[in-house]
Amino acid sequence: MPSALQAAYDERLAAGDIRPDPAQGEALRALVRLEGELAAAPPPNALKRLFRRPETPPRGIYLFGPVGRGKSMLMDLFFETATAEPRRRTHFHMFMGEVHRLIETWRKGSAAERRARFGRSKGDDPIPPVAGVVAAGARLLCFDEFQVTDIADAMILGRLFEALFAGGVTLVATSNRPPDELYKNGLNRQLFLPFIELLKANVEVVEVGGRHDYRLDRLRAAGAWFSPLDPDNERSFDTLWRDMLGRAEETGATVEVLGRKITLPHAAGGMLRASFASLCSVALGPNDYLAIAETFHTVFLEDVPKLTANRREEARRLVILIDALYEAHARLVVLAEAQPAQLYPAGGGAFEFERTASRLEEMRSAEWLEERE
Repeated sequence: MPSALQAAYDERLAAGDIRPDPAQGEALRALVRLEGELAAAPPPNALKRLFRRPETPPRGIYLFGPVGRGKSMLMDLFFETATAEPRRRTHFHMFMGEVHRLIETWRKGSAAERRARFGRSKGDDPIPPVAGVVAAGARLLCFDEFQVTDIADAMILGRLFEALFAGGVTLVATSNRPPDELYKNGLNRQLFLPFIELLKANVEVVEVGGRHDYRLDRLRAAGAWFSPLDPDNERSFDTLWRDMLGRAEETGATVEVLGRKITLPHAAGGMLRASFASLCSVALGPNDYLAIAETFHTVFLEDVPKLTANRREEARRLVILIDALYEAHARLVVLAEAQPAQLYPAGGGAFEFERTASRLEEMRSAEWLEERE
């Protein structure tokens, strides 16, 4: 049976929407394999599940590699052409937020509320009924930018996915990290390790590690610093953000720091868009900025004003934020009132800000953008 995925990929090549890339070949081969296996697998039968274990689902795929190599594009093309039903594509953090809300509903719901939502009401363990709801809504589950930073997520993933795989769910995911580096240096990581082994047993791990970074092309063309704050630069900044997103949607993200949660509404996978006010005019500290820098490989920072001595505290926070992003080797795109050297030209703290201005100049350079991974 001809592959709809291969045909769609070839059509994009012919149209010039994408360029030939040997590094994507292994990922495409794996996805075509899964496409065929899903098409050949019998559809789930709820009645049969009552009397025997479901058949083992096709082995999923885990695509990992540096940013901008086409992982999300390949997964989106696969999702669009797949015939498996029901199927779902979502961002990992959004999915886990729904899981936590389902767990809360089970724990706090009455017997009638449980039956209405989960089709059952007995038991103290929320994982089996939650997994049942997820499996019923997604025979094929696709995650973009799979990354684990929240201990609450880390502690339930093993049991949740054990139930999902047993329930016939096939997983396709993209990530910047190989499975063995998920939740790296996380609290109580040893409790997370069984999930990594479970994941590797149920997916084919494929590295998409080509040398060409397609997002970098967009950054090179547009530049990484937009000033002054005027309609033209605001429009260019917004256009670049949307180009970098591609087909992804702003799902938002929540970063946990020492038991606190920082809500970032304009995020998609490893990319964050935030205003100066939301990051530097509120009570955030070094640990918060380190967590942001570790979570996002690309940060769009907008509406950065010229600073004066009466805004010294905000300037101090900007210094700490830039230091964190610099040390994390993040890509930074800025919409500002002035060039780096003119952001804090005089007043108490202006001398110390010179190092930050120098780092901002370095981070906007082509050399910095090309070296970042």
